[in-house]
Amino acid sequence: MNASSDSLNADDKVTKSAGQNVIKVRDDRSPISFNSTEEGGFRVVDGDDASWADGDSKEFNQKDLRTRIEPWLTSLFQSEHLSLLAGSGLTHAVHQLATGNLAAGMDALNLSNHKDKISASAKVSAEAAGRKANNLEDQLRVANELLRGLEILGDGSEGELRNEIAEGMSEFAKSILASEKRIVSANDTKREDAFNTLVTFLMSFASRTGIRDRLNIFTTNYDRLIEAGAELAGLHLLDRFLGTLMPIFRSSRLDLDMHYNPPGIRGEPRYLEGVARFTKLHGSVDWVQVDKDIRRIGLPFGANDFDPFLKAPGIDGATAHTLMIYPNAAKDRETADYPYVELFRDFAAAVCRPNSTLVAYGYSFGDEHINRVIRDMLTIPSTHLVVIAYNDPLGRIMQTYKEMGRPSQISLLIGPALADLTALTEHYMPKAAIDKTTFRMGELLNQRWKTQQSSKPSGKASSSDGDEPI
Repeated sequence: MNASSDSLNADDKVTKSAGQNVIKVRDDRSPISFNSTEEGGFRVVDGDDASWADGDSKEFNQKDLRTRIEPWLTSLFQSEHLSLLAGSGLTHAVHQLATGNLAAGMDALNLSNHKDKISASAKVSAEAAGRKANNLEDQLRVANELLRGLEILGDGSEGELRNEIAEGMSEFAKSILASEKRIVSANDTKREDAFNTLVTFLMSFASRTGIRDRLNIFTTNYDRLIEAGAELAGLHLLDRFLGTLMPIFRSSRLDLDMHYNPPGIRGEPRYLEGVARFTKLHGSVDWVQVDKDIRRIGLPFGANDFDPFLKAPGIDGATAHTLMIYPNAAKDRETADYPYVELFRDFAAAVCRPNSTLVAYGYSFGDEHINRVIRDMLTIPSTHLVVIAYNDPLGRIMQTYKEMGRPSQISLLIGPALADLTALTEHYMPKAAIDKTTFRMGELLNQRWKTQQSSKPSGKASSSDGDEPI
């Protein structure tokens, strides 16, 4: 399905101005680009039209943005089904709040064996995904496929390539741990501010009424930042791992949940607040393949190295080559595919439902296997996608927006004025602690208004009636 020509023309203007802020919420027919002004406000760019901006000047302020965004997000967050897809942008945002710098990236491997062929194939893979240059994931995917082919040939030439892949996996895992450690060892004030912002962000999603389905959190990140934020927030995460000392990944995931019994009421358990389902789509730096099982090791957040934790009884012999980081570098192809097919099944089952809202934060739409599920979700008319991103340097977000052809089901909040994590949580996200009270207050005022109107005489109201407060 293609979008209308008007929408495409508007999107082309936005794509050309990748450094600008872009908003599309509520009744906006197409994305609207705007820039910051010297006075601290904002102004719509020439060629775009915003009916809610101030007349001919097209200027507005942060209060105007909040008036449009916060009620809209609050209503979407109370959809029957709510899911959060967190990309690397979340890690970079928190890391920058704590340290002033971005987190570790995904630099390409420095391979010597079959380097040219691997690089050429990885480049084709990157271009197919819309990336200008191949990254570590592209190289590892191709290198693992080549390794499997060499093992089938059985000529003994695969040993050096396997060692280089294992070394590359080890260095990448250590870079993830280094990013975690920089957050932990940051200045106390900055670290607390960063984690408080993260907690506020997560709880804005997790604070749902008991009659709604649980929040589903999905992430493509390998680090444990969301887990750390959930611990600080007191948020219970339910995933496929069962056990305490060394949890094991289970395919037979039961529909587990947490309830409590209210005092004085028997047989009517209620949902415990602050519970979410959690799925790491690309694996994690603390997942290890042990024989035919996938286990989560007790790797502390911000540890210096993971090698000492791979020498624990029961997982002796495990190396970085068996870390479950997508694409998995383990030898057995069937086992390599095993955890990820289950995780993506959870993703599709969670979002492809009526009355479902998916919020993507810091996700650049560079993974086609995820985009495919989102496209399928939008074929259900009652679903909605909210894209929140600090920038769109490669234009992939806007390109995907055009290709999906469902403008009425997609909201966009792109740019530093909208997606900066601090500004987002302070001004635009629903306030978890007061939303329920706000709803009750609104209902109370509405009832009082109705009661007051019905008690007035049927004739012309007196002047004192008109001045009486509600």
